[in-house]
Amino acid sequence: MGGNAEYIAGYGTLSLSQAVHIAQNSEGGVDQRLAQYLERKLGEVWARLNAQPNTYIFPPDEFALINYYRSRFGDSEIVRNATKRFWDNHRGSR
Repeated sequence: MGGNAEYIAGYGTLSLSQAVHIAQNSEGGVDQRLAQYLERKLGEVWARLNAQPNTYIFPPDEFALINYYRSRFGDSEIVRNATKRFWDNHRGSR
């Protein structure tokens, strides 16, 4: 994931999936630098999803990010439908 990785002070170069994994496993809360990175990426993913609300399919790393912030979206139909598309398209591809 060379082009998708980013340097975060205190962590080195991380891909989005690595950053989400660290956040999910952070016991005492997420470091501010990591949180800022994830928030920025979440904004980018949300913008892509809203640009194509009925057709956008999350890559696995973006799905992990949306899932991490799931509570923020409540009962969003856009997120619910995108989640269904993710599973419909990624089942069996692992």
